[in-house]
Amino acid sequence: MSARVRWFAAAAEAAGCAEGDYPGATVAELLEAATERHGARLGAVAARCAVLVEGRRAEPATPVPAGSVVDVLPPFAGG
Repeated sequence: MSARVRWFAAAAEAAGCAEGDYPGATVAELLEAATERHGARLGAVAARCAVLVEGRRAEPATPVPAGSVVDVLPPFAGG
């Protein structure tokens, strides 16, 4: 199974790309696969991010159906 992950802001910078396909049945597995591919810096950034699966807020144990779109959004600053 794989899903399309779209990285935003600091997550995209840490990944070195705006999006990519990663294997995993849950959010945690996807992020682990991405960290293995792109390095520990991405893992550190992703740990602080909000994750959406098909536009819905997701937790690490949230299932990710094959072909889903997953958005990884770092915290936003400002007021």
